[in-house]
Amino acid sequence: MKDIRFAFNEDVKNYDDLRPRYVNALFSDILQYSGALPGASALEVGIGTGQATEPFLQMGCDVTAVELGGDLAAYVEQKFERYHNLHVIRCAFEEYACPNETYDLLYSATAFHWIPSKIGYPKARALLKKGGSIALFWNRPYAARREDPLHVRVQSLYAKYMPGAAPPPENDPNRYEGNLALLREYGFCDVQMKLYRNTRVFSADRYIALLNTYSNHRSLAPSQKQAFERELRKAIFSFGDEMEIYDTMDLYLARK
Repeated sequence: MKDIRFAFNEDVKNYDDLRPRYVNALFSDILQYSGALPGASALEVGIGTGQATEPFLQMGCDVTAVELGGDLAAYVEQKFERYHNLHVIRCAFEEYACPNETYDLLYSATAFHWIPSKIGYPKARALLKKGGSIALFWNRPYAARREDPLHVRVQSLYAKYMPGAAPPPENDPNRYEGNLALLREYGFCDVQMKLYRNTRVFSADRYIALLNTYSNHRSLAPSQKQAFERELRKAIFSFGDEMEIYDTMDLYLARK
């Protein structure tokens, strides 16, 4: 069976172009919380195409990034070649070998959920120096609002072609409490969470290209995928060829 974690490695350019960035306030809050100064050692878990990397490089942090996808790793090495404070390691975080208490800051952008909790959280804590900080954050796009007719139409297509794949609620307190509880369970302290919002507008073609950067969409059978995309494009065209995407970014901060 194909490892769906490698799906992101198959369409690197679209991933970099279409996946959401993170608002500046999120990075400011991480840097303020962690007290990271130029020269601080940081570990990024799952760099992808570097949507969350440059603020730390610009701050002068010495960033080591672990990335499972070889094409993604090569892409970010070229993308950030002007920075000499980035070091990319091509491996899974679970396999990354490093002495304990190496890093001042460990962060991960929409990636840490791929790592089993019983492995990821203890390893993250072990790699941090005493008093070091962890920052885990996700960007969860929500297509149109529930009251929007386009949203209703799109969800009917998901029910038809991808049963059980309905999006989570735009605001999900159970998710937030669960992630905070995991940090406490694995021994982190000073645990806190912050939310950020953003809105983007996509044409039908760009929205479908965005969907093709997600593993569950890429893993559809070709005939099913083509039929779904055909009906989805038609639906978005019927609403002026505009799909509003509401991004919710949830950030979790804690210390060792």
